[in-house]
Amino acid sequence: MSTAHISNETFAFKESADIFSPKSLIELVRPGGGVANDAGDLVLIPSSKYSFQDKETRKGTYVVTLKANAASAEFLALAEGDTFWLDARTVGHVISGKDGQPQQLYAVSLKYADDSVAFASNAPVLVGTFPASGLANFKYSAEGATLVFSADVWPDVNLTTIQAQDTAFENRGTTALVYDQTYVRHWDTWMGPKRSTLFSVGLKKADDGKWLLQDKYIAPLKGTGHHTPVEPFGGTDNFDVSATHIVYTAKDPALPVAWHTRQNVYIVPSQGGEAPRQLTSGKQGATNSPVFNNQGTKAAWTEMDKDGFEADRAKIVVYDLTKDVRFTVTPNWDRSANQLTFAPAGDSLIFTASDSGHVKVFSLQIPPTPSSSDVRLSDIQVPVALTHTHAVSSVQPLSNGRVLFTQSSLTSPNNVFILSGLETPSKPLSVEQITRFSENELQGKQLDEGEQYWFKGAGGILVHGWILKPKGFKKRSNADANAKWPVVFLVHGGPQGAWEDSWSTRWNPNVFAQQGYFVITPNPTGSTSFGQEFTNRISENWGGRPFEDLQKGWKAALKLYPEIDADRAVAAGASWGGYAMNWINGHPEFDFGFKALVCHDGVFDTRYNGFSTEELFFFNHEFGGEPWSKKGKILSEKWNPSNFIDKFSTPHLLFHGSRDYRLPETESLGCFNALQQRGVDSRLVVFPDENHWVLKPENSLKWHDEVFRWFAKYAASD
Repeated sequence: MSTAHISNETFAFKESADIFSPKSLIELVRPGGGVANDAGDLVLIPSSKYSFQDKETRKGTYVVTLKANAASAEFLALAEGDTFWLDARTVGHVISGKDGQPQQLYAVSLKYADDSVAFASNAPVLVGTFPASGLANFKYSAEGATLVFSADVWPDVNLTTIQAQDTAFENRGTTALVYDQTYVRHWDTWMGPKRSTLFSVGLKKADDGKWLLQDKYIAPLKGTGHHTPVEPFGGTDNFDVSATHIVYTAKDPALPVAWHTRQNVYIVPSQGGEAPRQLTSGKQGATNSPVFNNQGTKAAWTEMDKDGFEADRAKIVVYDLTKDVRFTVTPNWDRSANQLTFAPAGDSLIFTASDSGHVKVFSLQIPPTPSSSDVRLSDIQVPVALTHTHAVSSVQPLSNGRVLFTQSSLTSPNNVFILSGLETPSKPLSVEQITRFSENELQGKQLDEGEQYWFKGAGGILVHGWILKPKGFKKRSNADANAKWPVVFLVHGGPQGAWEDSWSTRWNPNVFAQQGYFVITPNPTGSTSFGQEFTNRISENWGGRPFEDLQKGWKAALKLYPEIDADRAVAAGASWGGYAMNWINGHPEFDFGFKALVCHDGVFDTRYNGFSTEELFFFNHEFGGEPWSKKGKILSEKWNPSNFIDKFSTPHLLFHGSRDYRLPETESLGCFNALQQRGVDSRLVVFPDENHWVLKPENSLKWHDEVFRWFAKYAASD
């Protein structure tokens, strides 16, 4: 059966003032998480915005008053650089030096009166110059008058020698990199001799009102083998600072990092002089989000049980520093906590957790400290959800029973909100929106809020998904019985991930819907936020239960919306979602009937990937052992898309970033070579300068162009 092809030369995005196009997405402002001052009346919000006209991304930080519906005209803007609060009316602003020169710290004083904020007449003031560039993740303890930050350093752990050693390494006369242990490369970087560590330095306000940056830099982790923030994504969520100490997470130095996930939590004086003390048991898996309470008497962190499993349930562990006792406060709660913070009084925790396709704010009372560590507590409360929709990040408890948080949704990028009423439990909570980023730009575009749907999947288990309707969609009536819409079926990566009610700057469902497609985004077996057992069921079963779910979810959506034109159906996915595209193409008996597939940085040869990926623990867990082990070999061959290449027949578009070391580009090259030899219509798009994700704006626009061009060729929207 032939398929009508639309000439590529005739293709163009749907673009107009009322359409949210790929270009609209890329140029939309991208706010980060808000951070309030101690007074709880001002907030710092980092932001970036790209302009196709200027071919430039402008970055900076807004200073915003914490009053409801703050107008953007009232925002103060700081130039690009790291920012943090020095005190309630002073921002620390770290600016990069020109041509690789050391960074400089400025104090930016603010005037705040009558609900408006302005720069003081003397702002900014140079405080001092750091010994190096590339410093990041600044955290300041006003009580301890100490600034803590991270830097990638050479084995001598000396800030003053970084530049000279960098230059010597670049001019060493060879490009060879020599390795005796893993990692050889990680995420998108070939590993060199430098590693991340923390430094502290004195920073205080003198009697004359001037801020003074001392010149004695202390490396409290020197000689420990501890490296934090943990690469590749660790940041300020990997450590916290009290008046006297630093609590941090780091990979266990006694274990090979490539096939272990164990991270221990340690505490060390910020001024050094003592060896770090381990707070974890040393038997756990990964840890994250270590924090102190305001009193400095307790620390808390999230902790997984299994070493080698990156998607295990993240429990909350509290450590009473005065009694030297460690205890778990969510032993039975079937969700994974994230972004921990203590309430100001130190008697409860405020944190986020994904729950059934949303990311919510939760509160949990801390029980009395038991008599000894690791005692199973009986009087533990269940975390209470304080929000119920969308996707929350950057929670920060404030005074007077308030919580600052940042929230996005399927229809909006980040905005800052304040939840109030925790101090009066008898009254309902209230939420006020502070910022309205992108409200004007999105006005009139009618983004779809998404509809949740549930269906019975593998084993009769209820499975969740989202449906977004195309722009202009109306429920079909007898008068327009032939009015049907093309559809795109999007499969998420991970595989332990989820489609949530959150904003995406890469795979944004509303961009697909606004180009005229029904959008179906299922959360099959292996997805997170639906309980740990559901997440675990994909391990060692990659091509089994998840695809039973996907088939049933597809049929359920078609039944729910007869307006979908199943003869104009396409599918796309990245990472594990890319694996899903390869697996589907090799299994026509699934009977999806897709007219075209898009695979972004997906697995083609499962067993080969067990050798070539950098985080070896992932394959070893997912396939029951190393790729040469009996079980690992059997399962990786059983669930290997390359073993079914003889059945591939659906047109297949492949993307890959050459700097993707998680799934090397040979995955897509191998698939493309096979498709070409078999005569299957296929295209390969390579981004030599991108990693697992397409991040550069012009590349992102090209990515969208190729995706929608491919869709239009086989399932054109009207």
